[in-house]
Amino acid sequence: MRSIRLALALLLVPFAAFAQPASVTGTITDTATGEALPGVNVTVESTALGAATDADGRYEIGDLAPGTYTFVASAVGYRTERQRVALSAGQTTVLDFTLAEQPLDIGEVVVTARESLTGGPGGIRDLPGSAHYLGPEELQTFADNDVLRALRTVPGVNVQEEDGYGLRPNIGLRGTGSERSEKITVMEDGVLIAPAPYAAPAAYYFPTLGRMDGVEVRKGASQIKYGPYTTGGALNLLSRPIPTEASAYFEGFVGQDEARNLHLWAGQAWRNVGVVVETYQANVSGFKRLAGFEDADTGFDKQDYLAKLRVNTNPSAPVYQSLTLKLSYTDEISNETYLGLTEQDFAATPFLRYAGSQVDEMDAEHSQVQLRHVAVFSPRFDVTTTAYRNTFARNWYKLDKVRDGLVDDEDEGALTDAIVSISSILDRPDAFADEFAVLRGNLEGEDRLDAGRLYVKANNREYLSYGVQSIAGFSFDAGPMEAEVEAGLRWHRDEMDRFQWVDGYAINEGVMTLTEAGTPGTESNRIEQAEAFAAFTQADLGIGRLTLTPGVRVEHVTLSRDDFGKTDPERTGADLSERDNTVTAVIPGLGVSYEITPTLIAFGGVHRGFAPPNSKEGVEPEQSVNVEVGGRYDTPTLSVQTAAFLNSYQNLLGSDLAAAGGGGSTDLFNGGEARVLGLELATSVDLARVLDLGSLKLPARLAYTYTDAEFRNAFESEFGPWGTVAVGDELPYVARHQATATLGAEWSRYSIETRAFYVGPMRTEAGQGAIPENREIESHLVFDIAADVFVGRGATVFASVRNVFDEVYVAARRPAGLRPGLPQTFLLGVRTSL
Repeated sequence: MRSIRLALALLLVPFAAFAQPASVTGTITDTATGEALPGVNVTVESTALGAATDADGRYEIGDLAPGTYTFVASAVGYRTERQRVALSAGQTTVLDFTLAEQPLDIGEVVVTARESLTGGPGGIRDLPGSAHYLGPEELQTFADNDVLRALRTVPGVNVQEEDGYGLRPNIGLRGTGSERSEKITVMEDGVLIAPAPYAAPAAYYFPTLGRMDGVEVRKGASQIKYGPYTTGGALNLLSRPIPTEASAYFEGFVGQDEARNLHLWAGQAWRNVGVVVETYQANVSGFKRLAGFEDADTGFDKQDYLAKLRVNTNPSAPVYQSLTLKLSYTDEISNETYLGLTEQDFAATPFLRYAGSQVDEMDAEHSQVQLRHVAVFSPRFDVTTTAYRNTFARNWYKLDKVRDGLVDDEDEGALTDAIVSISSILDRPDAFADEFAVLRGNLEGEDRLDAGRLYVKANNREYLSYGVQSIAGFSFDAGPMEAEVEAGLRWHRDEMDRFQWVDGYAINEGVMTLTEAGTPGTESNRIEQAEAFAAFTQADLGIGRLTLTPGVRVEHVTLSRDDFGKTDPERTGADLSERDNTVTAVIPGLGVSYEITPTLIAFGGVHRGFAPPNSKEGVEPEQSVNVEVGGRYDTPTLSVQTAAFLNSYQNLLGSDLAAAGGGGSTDLFNGGEARVLGLELATSVDLARVLDLGSLKLPARLAYTYTDAEFRNAFESEFGPWGTVAVGDELPYVARHQATATLGAEWSRYSIETRAFYVGPMRTEAGQGAIPENREIESHLVFDIAADVFVGRGATVFASVRNVFDEVYVAARRPAGLRPGLPQTFLLGVRTSL
């Protein structure tokens, strides 16, 4: 606790370090006409400080510490201007700007509209459904690279921790199930980004949050145009845009467990060419301690690179056109495992790793190529076409099963052949005491140590996805009605190639030795493929204060599997097993919004939920009817968005994923009827405005989600987390209550923000009534804190503490055993922009 108090004291020191503040005031006018310009944004570069000009073109920014600052004036349709000025204590400096007109680049406006789900914070207001946008400022505050931590601030999002760093996030929306984010549409810049979103949607790759410029979540009826997963909603990550002028950025920080992060980007745009390059690199030695290897690395090393090049016609061309090439590459080595802990060991040493996981490692590479063409034929008609190709190769080499290796005295010294999964061992360590001892590497007796066998599976998979999508947008007026219509087509193919094997290890004195090298292709040896044609049309029809958003999506999906078996690693086809499945779905939706007042909007909608099946015969697509009703209230002081939702499943699909505690076949199976209902609330308020505290800002935000999810029919399932299901059983891994609250303070060169996550208790197996202790993830409350100080010349020093009070909690009981959340972690860094 002493270290915590000291850290908090150090974070608060800057806030008492200034006196006799300075201020800046001025007028902004049009260069050509000399007229005052209202609504111009004036900001202090590299800080959260700023103001907007009033009707007379005047602005004022106060409570600035003495020093040198760069002030930036910007407005739509005008060239951005900067001025650098030194401020003296207790003085008011007059700083005027004149802005020259700059033709609006309508082409890039179109690009933003097609890449984005929300249009940014300003675009959410009129959407006929629940939507949320996290921009650069929100993502930067805590230097988050864990998408789960960022998404906890969005209501309606269900996340399940696994490794403490968010490397392979489990994300669901409105109770869809969070296993490897396979039940939601995940995109980057409006393009499907899961490794094989149709054939194998479990996302063992997820875009690096640290290099993203924004995150969007869209739910409700109007999100059906994205697809293919339409029940809960869509998640879109926005990559770095090409800047409008020469710009550069640097961020670096260090922290506990040898954490080192580096983020760099630079870009420039000329009249007909634009470019940006970026890298984000993260490395940490990990917070878990491998038994017998105190200095072992249990963390990860991740390197991410991005480049964009755009060529375009002049903005004034009769038909504006642009062609943008986007390239990205990600390389990851993470010493991560599926092996958790028993109840007893977690209680004693929650950050322990058993010796049997010492060779576990994920080796992954991802590459992305996109070519996007935009043609703007008029302000009312445009077409955006994107060709894309993603590859992902990964080999997660990890402990899978254990043989006790004990001598059977009744069979003249022969070894017993009891081979048990790690999840069964950790679930019942007393029943599998000998296997558990092998896993821990602490059997007694030399012969017994030599005999023990650990079976490490090379979960080697290669993914490929590619396709072309085109979206046309046009608008027109018909009497009192204003209409904006979008229509789109997408052809997509993807595949997953599993070519796996198992190696056998002996363990002696806690050290594993390879004794049986497996042959590649003698474990799982198959190819899953999918081809999908999708089309949608959706319209926003405005009549006065009422907006109707009807839409329909069509999906035609063909899925197939070629299984070569475990005895044909050469893939001659001698033991080939084939299967296929085809589904066509029509997915309608209708959204409604009504402007009650300029600050209050009501919305609602109904749509069909859909998720494609797999290639297994008899597996039907997931189908549901989804309803939401809500509203938004938005003023400069207070913003509120609330929604009630109901998802009524005719057929809920389950997935046999090892990551979810299943057998790992990845097969889907019908779960029948289910019902999910809930309530979402998101609110933000500037308490300083409410209390009239001048230029001080006290932003406060709250996100709350209530979810009630249960099965509506009885059935038997071989999937462990479901098992024998009765009517009324609650769905596993869906917390009934979850909330996030943040409170900050911003003034002069300083800011501080505290964030608290609360997750209520949840069950790990379907059931009802009181949750058994060994099938429960208890509630937990975790606090983060971050602070920064602007030190001049565009540079800001920042610090943060994650899990401030070092709360020890169970994050998950899957894939095998209990897993801890991230412990208390300190970070210190600097960021600067040019």
